[in-house]
Amino acid sequence: MHLDHDNLTFPHRHSYSAADPHRPDGTRRALRIGLGGPVGSGKTATVAALCRLLRDRLSIAVVTNDIYTREDAEFLLRHAVLPPERITAVETGACPHTAIRDDISANLEAVEDLEAVFSSSGAGPLDLILVESGGDNLTATFSKGLVDAQIFVIDVAGGDDIPRKGGPGVTTADLLVVNKTDLAPYVGVDLEGMARDAEAQRGDLPVAFTSLAAEGGVEPVAAWVRERLAAWTAAP
Repeated sequence: MHLDHDNLTFPHRHSYSAADPHRPDGTRRALRIGLGGPVGSGKTATVAALCRLLRDRLSIAVVTNDIYTREDAEFLLRHAVLPPERITAVETGACPHTAIRDDISANLEAVEDLEAVFSSSGAGPLDLILVESGGDNLTATFSKGLVDAQIFVIDVAGGDDIPRKGGPGVTTADLLVVNKTDLAPYVGVDLEGMARDAEAQRGDLPVAFTSLAAEGGVEPVAAWVRERLAAWTAAP
């Protein structure tokens, strides 16, 4: 069967186009940061730790992604890291990177709805929206139409060769997080070797080593978020 491609109509796609940094009233909108990484690397735990550390000084909301459930959102709700109205879930129904990179419509709608609700409420506008991807592989990246910066989370239990293997998540994320460093002695991982390999793959892009089991373990990530937010707020 021959298809006449001239008569085909394709849906509008937001991917790879810079999102407008302003709200309808002209003020700077919330900074949007995406968190991706393999299953079990600690993305949701990192989001929870960031919320606990930053929630007293910043107005934060979270969008989670799971394929068929709301499990990550329910984890955040159970642990009361934010009020329920600040946490929303997207059920992707497909591989996670599809909803954060290829067809971002559901995530973009969730982000914009949160922005609109809080901008018009007595609570005041949001400062920061965290978008957590479902667990994926080393190719997971976010569309620039969805987030302003992205964090990629790996963990030492996955092996110290992960930074060396590379992949877009490792090599291009604005921040690479190597999580669960407390497990390194038990799984035979060389943290210094991981740091060298990460630098070889990423050049000047930053890497944070974290152990969320330790008090203040998320602070290196929080410090990076604060820096990004300060630059975002100061921009014209």
